[in-house]
Amino acid sequence: MRIPAHSVCTAIRDDIVAGVHERGSRLTEEVLARRYGVSRVPVREALRTLEAEGFVVTRRHAGACVAEPSEQEAADLLEMRLLLEPLGAARAAQRRTEAHLKVLRGLVRLGQERARLGNSDDLRALDGWFHETLAQASGSHALTSALTQLRHKIAWMYTVDGPVSPPESWAEHGAIADAVARGDGERARALTALHTERATLAHRLRTTGGDRARHAQHAVNTAGLRN
Repeated sequence: MRIPAHSVCTAIRDDIVAGVHERGSRLTEEVLARRYGVSRVPVREALRTLEAEGFVVTRRHAGACVAEPSEQEAADLLEMRLLLEPLGAARAAQRRTEAHLKVLRGLVRLGQERARLGNSDDLRALDGWFHETLAQASGSHALTSALTQLRHKIAWMYTVDGPVSPPESWAEHGAIADAVARGDGERARALTALHTERATLAHRLRTTGGDRARHAQHAVNTAGLRN
């Protein structure tokens, strides 16, 4: 069975974001193949994809290494998100499907419920799913891919404090979903711009990967890949 390169790519990217593979460290095909339980071919393809995404660089005499973005590059990520998230929301108001609305509203209900109960364990994941669904509702593969990459890179470069007021944050999510449901692109854009700007204030630049898991090991999940 040949494991798809995209599955290997996801596994390596997740470990880079989590700090398992530290910035500047070498990524050798043989070691990665053994770690993820695959051959070197999908690892090689995955490294090429990750290099195109900016997570990996190829250095003379060293080969593939985890990239080491500068503080300015990290700041640029947040600025790009400030521009693209509102655009995605405006497009979603024009192009969303009923299925998108159902998911958005369901996530808002769950988020508001967890926020009221003071159960913050799930809020970060729910927030991520909300914004992923909002991006998908834009109907633009290019925009969705760009926002997905931004989220991965921001999670890699920054730690995020929780919102000062989770109920207020999820009220903002609800207002965005309502604007998208009404097809009001300008309101969706404005609300998302304000929401993203507030969320940006909670980001703190990571200095090391020391506060994240470094030694977790897992093979690529091959469930559903068999013929």
